[in-house]
Amino acid sequence: MSKKMTIAQPRVLLEEPHNCCDIKDIQNVLCAFFDPLVAYDDDMNFVPGLATAWTISDDARTWTFSLRHGVTFHNGASLDADAVVYSLERMARPDMGVTLGAPGVYNQYLGDMNIRALGPGTVQIRLASPMADLLDVLVTGYILPPDIVAATGAQFKARPVGTGPYRFTEFRENEFVRAVKNHDYFGPQPWPDSIEWRAVADPDRRIQMVREGAVDIAVGPPYTVDVSAPVARISTRGTTTYILIFNAGDEVMSDPRIRRALNLGIDRAALIEHVLNNAGFPLHGFISPAHYGYDDRCPGFSHAPAEARKLLAEAGYPDRLKLTLDSPTSMPDEAVHLSEALAEQLLKIGVELEIVFTEDRERYANKVRCKEIHHMCVFDSSPLSTYRVLKEKIDSRFQGSWWQGYANPALESLLDKAQSTADPAQREALYRQCYRILNEDPPWLYLYNYRHITCMNPALSGWIPPVHGVFDPRYL
Repeated sequence: MSKKMTIAQPRVLLEEPHNCCDIKDIQNVLCAFFDPLVAYDDDMNFVPGLATAWTISDDARTWTFSLRHGVTFHNGASLDADAVVYSLERMARPDMGVTLGAPGVYNQYLGDMNIRALGPGTVQIRLASPMADLLDVLVTGYILPPDIVAATGAQFKARPVGTGPYRFTEFRENEFVRAVKNHDYFGPQPWPDSIEWRAVADPDRRIQMVREGAVDIAVGPPYTVDVSAPVARISTRGTTTYILIFNAGDEVMSDPRIRRALNLGIDRAALIEHVLNNAGFPLHGFISPAHYGYDDRCPGFSHAPAEARKLLAEAGYPDRLKLTLDSPTSMPDEAVHLSEALAEQLLKIGVELEIVFTEDRERYANKVRCKEIHHMCVFDSSPLSTYRVLKEKIDSRFQGSWWQGYANPALESLLDKAQSTADPAQREALYRQCYRILNEDPPWLYLYNYRHITCMNPALSGWIPPVHGVFDPRYL
């Protein structure tokens, strides 16, 4: 097989590296050019990146990172503590960390930090409040060359320069990004001498290109595509959770009995069969099984329409409850079909659903961010960090962009305790308690995770896509 790796994916973009982006097509490219202080391995464990070691104080407020020696950026400039300080301060700016029109995602976590160089090879971060899960934020804190960023400004993303295993060579909008191996890379050299990420919107065409030998990997063929030899196929469970967010600030939806009834009233297996053509996994909690703190001993929501009706009657709706669902028409692509299928299912337990569709996806996101939804809305939760999901979407004190009125003091107390707990095993036990609370008192209607299908050249058949879904070239 050629020493060139070609990856066909739905879109190819060069994004600002300090924007908060969980889109795998974008992360596939960024992780080839840039390194953070710490990184995920294939199983979502933290491993050294540009930092070889780190320590956390007992009060979880002071972190110290030891940097690698001899690392250079692609332009030959040396990596040092000043570059790390510059990059993380840039990441923390309120105008950075933009996602779906919501700026300052990272500023919420790093805006009050005091970061300084303790010599050329050591960086210290001191936080105003405990943050035992700081690594969850820093894992996408790419370190950039200060001089190049200052000289190119907003154009930096168009010609990225980092420390990563590949050097940028060429970009053609909506067509491809090309890169060559960085032979000065500090880590093990990946096997491809060059990589091309090619934008191919049509999933059938992506698979055909694998058959023809034109590409090595086809990312994200959907569930409707027939996959057959001579293509190797791997099925994995995605980490993004697809949900309905309840507007718990609404008088009706503030009742936990109604929120539980809706979770018990749907048949997830039937939804996955009819909406996703069986390419999904039932979701029974606020995070996926790959997330830190997931509790597989916690009972999920079985399809229990009789129990759902009983809860609705106890809440004062023995005959009929009328609710309004907000839904986009894309992202997810099945949103319309999903909304209509949910309306059909919920009618069987006496819940009549009116659906309000919004075609403009950015307008829809702003509608959610500005807390203008009706009783509930179709949405997803994509961060790999359990801490970020809780903080940004569920904590009523934080009231993040996607929070919709839910409040649970017991949960928030556990979250505070977790952030003061430096020991990972003890912290994970606290998150399992959070998982159980959010099973008893759900802020969302839990739906499913996707079944991701990756097709590849048979010569790559021994390769398994990582749990987090980002195709880091270090692990290809």
